[in-house]
Amino acid sequence: MKKGIHPDSYRFVVFKDMSNGHTFLTRSAAPSKEMIVWEDGNEYPVIKMEISNMSHPFFTGQNILVDTAGRIDKFKKKYAKKA
Repeated sequence: MKKGIHPDSYRFVVFKDMSNGHTFLTRSAAPSKEMIVWEDGNEYPVIKMEISNMSHPFFTGQNILVDTAGRIDKFKKKYAKKA
């Protein structure tokens, strides 16, 4: 690896899928201000995600609809035919 181009601040971080609550611990340099207590009793920074491999239709094989911010209703309301 080239020197000076990779971050030096790799640390353990918990990623949390907000659509189903799935969490996993890995190393990352992503910044976070929130902390969470992990299964081992230690406190780690948490990064919240809207979708992960545990909730994405490609990985789950199910055609589920993830609408976290009401985007679909907003789209339907905006482009609905006026009767």
